Amino acid sequence: MTALTLIGDVSTNGIMNFLAQSGLGSSFFGQIGVVLMLGMAAFGSSVGIGAAGQSAAGAWGKEGKAGKTLSFTYIILLGMPISQTLYAMIVMNKIGDVLGNPTFAAANAGLLLGIGIATGLGEMLSAWMQGLIGAAGIRSLSESEGKGFAFLLIAMGIVETVGIFTMVFLLGMIPALPATP
Repeated sequence: MTALTLIGDVSTNGIMNFLAQSGLGSSFFGQIGVVLMLGMAAFGSSVGIGAAGQSAAGAWGKEGKAGKTLSFTYIILLGMPISQTLYAMIVMNKIGDVLGNPTFAAANAGLLLGIGIATGLGEMLSAWMQGLIGAAGIRSLSESEGKGFAFLLIAMGIVETVGIFTMVFLLGMIPALPATP
């Protein structure tokens, strides 16, 4: 089947047949899933850290101007959204095992792509929202002279749990490799 034949048959079967015959189908969709997953998770972590970091910079400026000691506590809140990228990497490594078996990966291509997209979205949104909570928390700590830190950690931990659940539940959906004789 040539690329021109594929143009004439844009159905799902036509695309799948083209990928299978060209050798791309064995890992193509799984690889796309892994790339999207890690990219979306890193995007969410970056945006979350950026939001909290901006609030921290403003709070440190305010503290410095007032002659106060700069609060290290803000570092904890602004660094928390990075963990979701790690969770995506854990799922990526498990999918990598499946991609190491091209025939099995091809048979589960749609599932692997779906797992990649779902993991990426879950981790991206968890990290992003965690960063927004961290940003609001930093402003709150700055204005209340450090009161309420435990409550902020709890709020951030709740949204962190969404990232953990995303990782655990989607790890459970990755198909087990067939036993080798």
